[in-house]
Amino acid sequence: MILFNCDYSEGAHENILRRLAETNMEQTPGYEDDPYCNEARALISKLCQRDDADIHFLIGGTQTNFTIISAALRPHQCVLCADTAHINVHESGAIEACGHKVSALPTPDGKLTAQQIDEAWHAHWDDDTHEHMAQPKMVYISHPTELGTVYSRRELEDLSAICHKRNLYLYMDGARLGYGLQSEENDLDLPTIASLCDAFYIGGTKNGALFGEALVLLNDDFKEDFRYILKQKGGRLAKGRLLGIQFIELLKDGLYFELAAHADRLAVMLRDACLKLGLTTPFYTGTNQQFITIPDSILEALKNQYGFSWLRREDSEHTTVRFCTSWATREEDIRQLINDLTQLCQDSPQS
Repeated sequence: MILFNCDYSEGAHENILRRLAETNMEQTPGYEDDPYCNEARALISKLCQRDDADIHFLIGGTQTNFTIISAALRPHQCVLCADTAHINVHESGAIEACGHKVSALPTPDGKLTAQQIDEAWHAHWDDDTHEHMAQPKMVYISHPTELGTVYSRRELEDLSAICHKRNLYLYMDGARLGYGLQSEENDLDLPTIASLCDAFYIGGTKNGALFGEALVLLNDDFKEDFRYILKQKGGRLAKGRLLGIQFIELLKDGLYFELAAHADRLAVMLRDACLKLGLTTPFYTGTNQQFITIPDSILEALKNQYGFSWLRREDSEHTTVRFCTSWATREEDIRQLINDLTQLCQDSPQS
């Protein structure tokens, strides 16, 4: 069975495993107060071109999201997001469990627009009964989105501008940030993101690390007492150096971006092959997530050899599924999938 269900099926890049083994018996202070975490922080600050960035290392994406959102919002405030957003669909109500409402806005491609944010702000403040409602205070986006789409620089600039105008925080979930930054249609980089967002994180779990996310705080409102909140939410790892070491290895020589580019290239190879076969995709993207609409008869044959995830049913005979490549995906596996799809499409009258 070859798995394309997600981008965290494998362990970690060999450079990380080697460095963890080499430093295994060292004694260092705990809770990210060690030299490795400090070195990783310096690397990230340099990449973002922000000496004022406050950087924290957490274990996973859901933990990162609910920690920063609960730290940023007062008890009566909510976070705006796309209806497909991870915090709305795939985090088991983690944000609500921390006492904050997630207000989801409909979007066909997973991306929010500045106009949507402005309309949501007006919908609250123009209502005479707004004090009886959760108050919008933060906008949550991800790059790429849950549908593999990416924000352009102009779109992010517009979102940042409306958030500043309406006194809203802008937070970017970067679980797959590397894959977004390396995609063929991307025109964003880390300094731009750092200049336009109040906070974002660089995801390691889905791009070569055993585990770990690097949360970058830019807005001073978040920085005071954040380590208290991080501890309260279970986010401070006693053996914090395990996180710092991983981000050093990923970022010091550009490995993070090389791994992401590899996954994107293979995903695009699959996308292009599927389009040539006459299959369709509802979201054209150059990231590592490819959504393909395939006849059910072909999917039935594929599922015995390949793992993939279901998105939605299109009609009585077709379903859209996601194939997700990773930093460790082998090109021969993609080629085998393409060959099998080609044969099945040739044999299927529905395709």
